[in-house]
Order: sequence, then C-alpha cells, then structure tokens
Amino acid sequence: MKRIFSFWAFMLIVCANVVAQDLYPRLDTTKVYEVETVEVITTYAKRTTPVAQDNLSQEALVRSSYGTDLPAALSLTPSVIATNETGIGIGATSIRLRGTDATRINVTINGVAMNNPDSHAMYWYDTPDLISSVGSVQVQRGAGVSTNGSGAFGGAVAMTTDALSPDFGGSASLSYGSYNTNKQSVQISSGLMNKHWVVDARLSHIGSDGYIERGSTDLKSYMAQVGYYGSNTKVKLLSFGGLAKTYLTYNGVTKEDMKLYGRRYHDSGQYVTSDGPFVLADGTHVDYYDDQTDNYLQINNQLVINHTFNNKWMLNSTLFYTYGYGYYNQYRDDADLSEYLNLGVDGSADLIRHKLMDNHLGGANMSVNYKTRNLDLTFGGSMSYYNSPHWGTLSWVDGVDDVGGKWYDNDAVKLDGNIFARADWTIYRGFMDNSLHLFGDLQYRYVSYRAWGTNDNAISSNGVVTMQPIDVDKQYNFFNPRMGISYIHHNHNIFASVAMAHREPTRSDFTDRHMFASDDGYPKPERLIDFELGYTFISPRLTLGVNLYYMLYHNQLVATGRVNDGYDSLNVNVDKSYRRGVELMASWKSTKWLTLSGNLTLSQNRIVDYVDELSGSPTYGQNLGDMTISYSPSIIGAISADFHVKGFSLIWNTQYVGKQYFTNNEIEALSLDSYCVTNVDLGYLHEFGDKRSVRFGVVVNNLFSTLYESNGYGYSYMDGETRYDDAYFFPQAPINFLANVTVNF
Repeated sequence: MKRIFSFWAFMLIVCANVVAQDLYPRLDTTKVYEVETVEVITTYAKRTTPVAQDNLSQEALVRSSYGTDLPAALSLTPSVIATNETGIGIGATSIRLRGTDATRINVTINGVAMNNPDSHAMYWYDTPDLISSVGSVQVQRGAGVSTNGSGAFGGAVAMTTDALSPDFGGSASLSYGSYNTNKQSVQISSGLMNKHWVVDARLSHIGSDGYIERGSTDLKSYMAQVGYYGSNTKVKLLSFGGLAKTYLTYNGVTKEDMKLYGRRYHDSGQYVTSDGPFVLADGTHVDYYDDQTDNYLQINNQLVINHTFNNKWMLNSTLFYTYGYGYYNQYRDDADLSEYLNLGVDGSADLIRHKLMDNHLGGANMSVNYKTRNLDLTFGGSMSYYNSPHWGTLSWVDGVDDVGGKWYDNDAVKLDGNIFARADWTIYRGFMDNSLHLFGDLQYRYVSYRAWGTNDNAISSNGVVTMQPIDVDKQYNFFNPRMGISYIHHNHNIFASVAMAHREPTRSDFTDRHMFASDDGYPKPERLIDFELGYTFISPRLTLGVNLYYMLYHNQLVATGRVNDGYDSLNVNVDKSYRRGVELMASWKSTKWLTLSGNLTLSQNRIVDYVDELSGSPTYGQNLGDMTISYSPSIIGAISADFHVKGFSLIWNTQYVGKQYFTNNEIEALSLDSYCVTNVDLGYLHEFGDKRSVRFGVVVNNLFSTLYESNGYGYSYMDGETRYDDAYFFPQAPINFLANVTVNF
C-alpha cells in the first residue's frame, strides 16, 4: 500500500511540474534573483576560528539521504565512529567522537540544541530523515565554540536547515535494498511568490526489516517551511519531526548465542512456551512478543528571524518549542512480581509493561553581530525550560486480574541558560590573504535540574522492597572561556587554542548510581581543558591537515560497560583522565576525474591511577594504575576514492577502527575487536538543464562481508570464587545493497 501511495505521489508531483510551467513561469534568466539564507550560525566556526573542524559537502549529504541515518555521513570525518543496533545503519544509530559517546557530543540545528536535556543523547531516529532537510553540517572536534544545551566534551555537530529555493521545483526519491529496506520521499517548493514568500514541504517514509531478527524500523517524517524575505528582515517558520516505531534491539547478543543461533539472533521479547513455533538449539520452544517496540513522536517548531540594521549590525533570534511523547512496549518472561509494588503480590509471572514519557522543551536563542573589516563581535544567549514526566504501567500479568495503576512515577524539570561574547579580531592584514587573528569566546551557563518521585528500580533495604525514590535538586554555574590565535597566509592556516568546558551529569548518572557505586552520593559535574594545535594547507588540487590535541579532564564520567534497565550506559566519575592524539587529513585531486583522500587518528585515552569503585567487580577497591578509557580506540582511519566522469560516479570508502574495551579494566573478554569495513557508492546523474535531473544509484555496504560488531557492552562480577565476564555485542550485516532513483525538477 505504501509503495502504491508513493507511486501516485510521484506521478502527481511530475504532473504538477508540467502544469506549473504555465502557471508559474521560470524566473527571467536575464535578471538576478537571490533568496538569502535565513539561518543562525552562531554555533558555527569560521575558517579563522581556531577550532578543529570539518564541513560536510552537500554531495555527501545527498548520497547519505537514500535511507541511512545521518551518522553514516558523519563517520566520513576524522575521529568519528558510527554505531547501529539493527545492523544496517537505520534505526538506533549513534556516533562517538574522539572516544566520547553521544551524550557528550553537542548537536544543534539552527542553533537549537537537539540533545535530550535529560539523557543528553541525540536520538537520530526521533527526527526521521533529518538529513534530507539539512543544508549544511559542521563537525567540530574538541570543546568547539560556545553552544546551546549540554557542553561539547568530545565535539559538536552544528547543522542548519536547507535554504529555500527561489524557483518552483521539487524532487521525488525512491530507495529499495537488502532486508526490505525502503524509502519514499517527495519534496516541493513554491519558489519566490510576490517577491517575498517561499513555501517548502517534504514527506518521507523509511522502513526496514533490519539485519537483526525482528529489528524492524518504521519511520515517518515531515518538514514544512515558510520564509518571508524583506529588504532588511528575513523570517523562517519551520516545523519538522515525525513518528518512529522500532523493535527493541538494544540488549545485544553474546558470542556464545551467535555461535548457537547465528549472528542475527537476539532475545528481546522472547518467552518460553510449550508449543512455541521457534525451537532453540537446546530444544526449548519459544515465541516472541510482536509489539516489543519503542514508539516516539517528536515535533520540532522553530521561528528564525534575521534583521540587518546596517552593514555592521545584525540581529538573529530563534523561538523554539519541541514536543515529544514516547513509550516502550516490553514483554518480560518470568518476571519477579515483587519489583512491581502496585500489584501487591509476590512470586513470578510473565507480563507486558509500558514505560512512558512526555517531553516539553521551549525557549529562545538570540545573538547580535557587529562586523567590520578587522573585527567580528557576537553577543548572545539562550534560555530553555524542559519538563518531562516519566511513568510505567502494566497491561497484562499472567494470573493477575488487577494490574491497574502506575508501578513508578517521576518528573523532571530543567532550566538551562547561557550568555556569551565572542570576538575575532584581525590584528594584522597583509598581501595575498595574509592575516593574523586573535579569538576569544566567553560563556556563562546556568543549569537547574530537579527530579522527584519514584524510579523504575525496585530496591531492598533490611528485607523491605520499595521503588527507588528520586530526589534531585542541583544547580550549576559554569564559566567556559575559549581563546586562540590563527595565522593565514594564502594557502596556509595555522592555529592554536585552549578552551575550558563543563558538563552536568545526566538523569541516569543521578538515578542509577545505586546499581554499581560504592557510595550513594551525587555524581560530580565534569570539567575539560582542551589544547589544540592545527595546520592546514588548501590548494585547488591538494589539501593537507594535521591537528594535535590534548584534552585534560577532571571528574570525567566514563562508561563502566554496565547498562541500566533501559540499556543506558552507567558511568562513574574518575578524578584525572586525558585524551591526546594527532589527527591527519589529506585530499589530492590527482586528475579532474579522480580525488583521493584519507584521515587518520592516533590517540592515547587514559585514566590516571584508576581505582575500581564498582560494587561486585572482581577488582573492587584496587588501584589499577593508568588504564585505557572504555570505548576509546587508539586508532581510527579512513581512505576514500572519488571517481567522476560524464555523469558516472564511483565513491569508495574504507574505515578502520581499532580495539575498544567495554570497561576501564582492560579485560580482553570485555572488548570489541578492531574492524575494517568498505562501502561503495555507484551512481549516474543525467541533467536536463534548468535544475532538472535524474540520478540512479546503488550503495554497496560492507563490500567484503566483514564479520564485525560496531558496539557492545559488558561487565565482570564474582559468584563465590568464580569470576564471570559477561559481554554483549551488536553484529553488523554482511554485504548489503541499497538502490535509489531521485528525480529533481
């Protein structure tokens, strides 16, 4: 039914294009028409900004929009790793940057923070097909520039939505590939109407069965924009988001189970039944709850206003409101009923439970820019308010009639505000683009976080079982200064900088410490001092870059390898730790039809005098000396070849990721093996002129069918005198394909 709808939608757009030739004639090519971009770029770094940065090309974004999530495109930049739970890059995807996870990577779009204020994570599938609405993406490594939302502790991803077109036009895109992966998307723009107005809209659907068994994904998304362009004032009202439904695949699989049942196996939603249609290797009959899913609706609304007072002063402001509502459906086989106090019964039984949340985030960003030939000043700030109730219900318990009521109920509110002042001062300007720049960026950030009620963890004290109480009331005052210097001489750019950043703990850091910590105190906020030294050479055919970094942390929250009931990472503060390394980049246009490029990151990521404070750990209380930080490979590298001739293209990408430990104890059984994966993109573009074109493409992922896992988790514990190392992995698909046809008109 969806494919039929997509076909008729495609035909409707094509017919509308034909009719529009008479109703909306093409703009007179003898005149110059320009719709200036309405965007907020205060979270962006300029070429002169002393920050390690990469800007993704529009072509790379388009190629990644055939169905996979944005992390696939981000992984093309230095020091970035993309992970995925379903095995094919769609659904539960994430990134790590310089070894830091998604909760420490600040993500903004039009300057609005996209990280969840509670968990600090960026859930890409909560904004399905976002990549199709993005106009520009900049990846900043290190502390970056002042931003909104949680601090950047490994890097930042700054995005803007796509610019509105002055011409009537649109596109239709269809994709289909392995594991029933499919995408349908239509987009249309009104073009400039009455010299002031532009309307743009997009609808998309992405679906897949997933490589992992039952790892299905069903993503529906939309994007709508209205732009007004006056002589000095430009306004854009936009709304984007969608509805995501994904099967729960976040529990991973052991290597033993992979050997017994295959690499696609996982047991989420599995229950034992005498007449189950599936038989395990040991003869046990099982079945699976077919609605073991994560469901989430997110709607992002933004009003962006740019006003130019004169050739020196400009005002940017953004009002935003984000609504989110989501829930898990989970089947629990042989669950301990004493952990669900609302039932008032003991024993064990199968049950179906629901974990729900309701999110509201609203606020405003504002900045004023003053610019002359030698001075670029920006002053601004942001204020946001977040409210999120969390609660759980039971819809069925085997053998229990009365299952009404909530088995946990809590609420959280967060006030997040900042003010900043940023200056780029050109203290010397000579011939041939020869200039010396001083950079300063001062930010004050205030955070108030409160959470109260009962959590979803049942705890026992002196034989009495209660739901874990939550009582958090914390305020933070962070001062984040940044300063640096850059020198540009024609093709050469050299910079040095030092930056300080702070970050508050996440919700899980507060609520789940009782599961592993040696004390019941609050987690501490983190501090980072980031030193960067970089050099780039840019010419029409050759680009070279080297960046040295030394990131010193105090009270860094590092992953322990353990996860909570929702499979969020459990983190622990460590007093002293660091990440230091070198990033190398090169790109060579050897001929007009072939470009070769690559990047390499070599790093050390260490905890100084690590004391194991995880209760139940075999090394509890021991000082293990300097240890490697979990999930931090010492080598990440990639090579690419970009071949173009007469509309044909072949793009080859190979990435190597070194070994990663799940814990901070350097235990071999709790580690992720290094892997090397190659993807190939084949395409043919035929242009009809006047922005009309059709492109046929095929993406071949994991060309050599490498058997690898991109992520995992694990921990050690003692049972009597026996030590156990439990490790769980997320296998990735062997060679798989995704074909696409896109028509632009």
